[in-house]
Amino acid sequence: MSILEILKYPDLFLKTKAKPVSKMDEGIKRLISDMVDTMYFAKGIGLAATQVGVDKRVAVLDVPGEEDYQRGKNLIVIINPEIVVHEGEIKYEEGCLSVPGFTANVKRFENVTVRALDKDGKGMEIKAEGLLAIALQHEIDHLDGVLFIDRLSKLKRDIIKRKIKKAIEDGKKRL
Repeated sequence: MSILEILKYPDLFLKTKAKPVSKMDEGIKRLISDMVDTMYFAKGIGLAATQVGVDKRVAVLDVPGEEDYQRGKNLIVIINPEIVVHEGEIKYEEGCLSVPGFTANVKRFENVTVRALDKDGKGMEIKAEGLLAIALQHEIDHLDGVLFIDRLSKLKRDIIKRKIKKAIEDGKKRL
């Protein structure tokens, strides 16, 4: 159990397209465990391996449901995920552990079906709507080297990038 460092924009590794996991071994299982611990520590609802500097197609999610939320109750591990069905359109205000302090309305599919391997390497299919559908798309984007800000208009993306750059410069001045 380790808390991993979450890479922050503009780290270039976040643009990495992750490689498929070819076999479930102890290293992948340890990565999954560390990613779950890191996601909970950072108070996120999803985390992709590329966000912790690993170029493997692995993501973890724990999206609150309608009922009383209990940490770990909705935990999902997806390995080599792919969206096989999508429909509808929704805009949702997204944030990201790799772009802390910034949110924006992002256009996503309203419903998705994702095929992946689970934590044991067994095939599974997830039919999702609402926040789970959005979170799945967000994490799969990370595995493809895409951040939520990449899905914004050029104007909105440039505004956020300028604010991030200024925040980084201000942070360095305080050191």
